[in-house]
Amino acid sequence: MSKLIVKDLCCQRGYNQLFSGLSFEADSSNILRITGTNGSGKTSLLKILAGLNAPEHGIVAFEEFSVNSYEYQKQIFYLGHSQALSSELSVVENLEFLMCLNENINKQLLENAINNIGLNGYKDEYCSKLSAGQKRRVILAGLFISKAKLWLLDEPFTALDSHGIKIVENLIRKHSESGGICIYTTHQDSAFENQKVLAL
Repeated sequence: MSKLIVKDLCCQRGYNQLFSGLSFEADSSNILRITGTNGSGKTSLLKILAGLNAPEHGIVAFEEFSVNSYEYQKQIFYLGHSQALSSELSVVENLEFLMCLNENINKQLLENAINNIGLNGYKDEYCSKLSAGQKRRVILAGLFISKAKLWLLDEPFTALDSHGIKIVENLIRKHSESGGICIYTTHQDSAFENQKVLAL
């Protein structure tokens, strides 16, 4: 059974303390929504959980592995605000690079993910020619491929139309049903039954 453990986490940016003494756990099949006002530390928390930022103090562990370990990093899929795409690469090339930590990735699997996320016919298109919503979908296509147990999604519905939002919601739901954990932020209404909420 998978478990994320966060103990006594403190995050400070400059002279501003975003949160302190933050402790929580997330178990298999949990969907956890992080809420709070702008500047409350939602994005900072996800970056700490992804190992991109270091907290002032505190512990983050998943399946007993610390956040900076290779074993931990192999188990996470992180989606941040920035698109993290190369404009000089095609859709399929960007996705191939983004999923390089996953084993047994082949072209057919990549193309299926691109089609399933709604980018049919765009696999060879350079990302510089895509709209903001299409670029977001390129990264989200990785959710069809990723074997990571812990998804950390910062505003996953940004720049998506209603159809795209439903696709991502269904992916999160299936991930939870298969025993995965999803921690996410959003400014939109979410349609997940029995989700937990962490207010910062």
